[in-house]
Amino acid sequence: MWFLKDCSCKQQQPIKRKIDLEIMDVKKDITWRVNLSFIVIAIISVCILGKAFYIQQVQGTYWRSMSDSLHQKIEEVDAERGTIYSEDGQMLSTSIPQFDVYIDFGAEGLREKSGKRFRENLDSLSIGLSNLFKDKSVGEYKQILNQGYKEQDRYFELRKNMSFREYQVLRKFPLVRLGRNKSGFIAEDRTVRLNPYKLLAYRTVGLDRENAQKIGLEQTYDSLLKGRSGKRLVRYIAGGVSVPVEDYEIEPESGKDIVTTLDVFVQEVTENALMRMMVKNEAEHGCALVMETKTGKIKAIANLGKRPDGSYFEDFNYAINPTEPGSTFKLATMIALLEDKKVSLNNNVNLEGGTWKINGETVYDSEQHGRYDVTVKQAFELSSNVGMAKLAVNNYSGAPSQFIHHLHLLKMDTLTGIDITGERKPVIYKPGSKYWSATTLPWMAFGYNLSVTPLQTLMLYNAVANNGKMMKPYLLNAVKDEGKTLREFEPTVITEKICSDETLRQLKECLEGVCTEGTAKELFKKSAYKVAGKTGTALVADGNRGYADKIYQSSFAGFFPAENPQYTIVVVIKNKPHAAIFYGGSVAGPVFKEISDRLYTSYVREAIFNTVQNRKVDSSFYSYTGMKNDVQQVMTKLQMRNGNVDARGDEWVNVNGSNASVSLSKRQVSSSSMPQLKGMVLKDAVIVCENAGLKVNIKGKGKVANQSITAGQGIAKGQMINIELN
Repeated sequence: MWFLKDCSCKQQQPIKRKIDLEIMDVKKDITWRVNLSFIVIAIISVCILGKAFYIQQVQGTYWRSMSDSLHQKIEEVDAERGTIYSEDGQMLSTSIPQFDVYIDFGAEGLREKSGKRFRENLDSLSIGLSNLFKDKSVGEYKQILNQGYKEQDRYFELRKNMSFREYQVLRKFPLVRLGRNKSGFIAEDRTVRLNPYKLLAYRTVGLDRENAQKIGLEQTYDSLLKGRSGKRLVRYIAGGVSVPVEDYEIEPESGKDIVTTLDVFVQEVTENALMRMMVKNEAEHGCALVMETKTGKIKAIANLGKRPDGSYFEDFNYAINPTEPGSTFKLATMIALLEDKKVSLNNNVNLEGGTWKINGETVYDSEQHGRYDVTVKQAFELSSNVGMAKLAVNNYSGAPSQFIHHLHLLKMDTLTGIDITGERKPVIYKPGSKYWSATTLPWMAFGYNLSVTPLQTLMLYNAVANNGKMMKPYLLNAVKDEGKTLREFEPTVITEKICSDETLRQLKECLEGVCTEGTAKELFKKSAYKVAGKTGTALVADGNRGYADKIYQSSFAGFFPAENPQYTIVVVIKNKPHAAIFYGGSVAGPVFKEISDRLYTSYVREAIFNTVQNRKVDSSFYSYTGMKNDVQQVMTKLQMRNGNVDARGDEWVNVNGSNASVSLSKRQVSSSSMPQLKGMVLKDAVIVCENAGLKVNIKGKGKVANQSITAGQGIAKGQMINIELN
């Protein structure tokens, strides 16, 4: 048995070895396959990562632009904002178009046939760009255009802030004139708001700036000026930049133009007069207003505030901000007393030498006159606080509501309703309120313990000047669309009669007396015309410091000529602490007189002269400048005969005429040398200078009479030119 077992084991050993060898071969085969698979997977992974890196870093711009180009959406297109004009036709605020021009070097029309169209137009395009902008040579333009094409830049910046004139020329260049799809040229237009007269009526006309709150007329009539936005379909290209899609656009509707009641000459005179006094007296802030008596039209509003550096700027509309008016308010007190027949001008009142104690407080006259028994008229002429306080207490202490009712009838407790945003409501206390005390009535009588705006004071004095008819102050004359009047605004009567004719006669007598016998006697003693007005000097509080700093507000309100008023003016100036000169007749009065002198000489006296002189037809020589298309359109409309001139429609021409004979001649306008501006209207002159890269400072109104840079002289971008209008 043992022999058989041993034989069996010996037979099994070779079989076992064979099996082990087979198992080892299988393991080797599996290991080889696994290793091979790992190597293949590793190679594939490296290839994938390499390809991903290549796509992202090398071809990233191309594929991102392809992705962006799949996105389209509808976006709004801003309308062109309307222009604000003065009543005499001068632009106070207007929009000038500017263009940012880019090139899409990936445009199909530009790259088809291996860029044949681009190569054929490259030289001529470079020459045109160099001649137009004069900032690079032809070779430099050729180099940068080639580089942009090579890199397939989808949004290559060619030129920013391009003027409308430059853009019109660019559109006629080789390649560009083929259209956006074939040339790749993209123009983004926008408008820049321009105030040709800089700071003139700055707070009244207002601002329309990007990322800035609108003020003034720009805010009040924003809905008219901004027009209606359009819509367009845009496609997004590289960098998320949008490009308009052709044939899918709703055109925006341009904003309407508005014509204001402001007069550039009157505004300039008013601002200059106010500025001189502000600088001379180092005042804190002030305002001056001019109203046309018969209509209520505001001809000028000047507002000046002192900056930390000592200069002055139209920083706030003080004309519609209520303050304690001081003695100019005594006119309202006199209206109440005379209308209720409480007093007559010849009644006596004791001024107590200029000091009067009542209910534990003391009333002082601002000017120490030492007078006692005087008439009511004399008390008004002397601007006596004691006199007005006594008259109010003696006649209204038992029924103060009767006095307050008169203020209500005079609209002193309500807004004027002027068409400018930001007017603040006046403050007038009433009997029974927590602010009413035993001293409220007497202090109200001479303009304290209440707050009204200079505009309300203007409206009150204008009503007296206008024979009792109170007119609503307004700033908008008309709304126009491309020269066509859509709507005109007429004067509005608020109150047909603020008091009786007898009261009006006595009020005018008092106001004229101030300027002949009272506190403004010295100011107007040599005046060529009669003035009816009232001085005012009010001690005002300085925040938490109260009245300790002795800050006085000087004012003057009145109208002229007294016998037939044409203009009503109010001047209010807040002086610096402890100012040496602060009386209304010495600070605000001279500003009034400077304005009234200029207006009388320029408008009032001339109007009187014209009514008695025989008019003759003007046969003098005249000369104008404009674009050929515009000139011919106007001449055709007026049925004026004119000869042909060798100029394109968008080129400048001169129009010369005398005795109904008209001739046209071409005017050359260069961007490398100073153009001849004489004879141009303001808008044309501004366009020419802006296109030449000049900064413009303007003085006067009308057509260009003089220019600080001589025609033909070399110019540099950013250079300042002073233009004087005739």
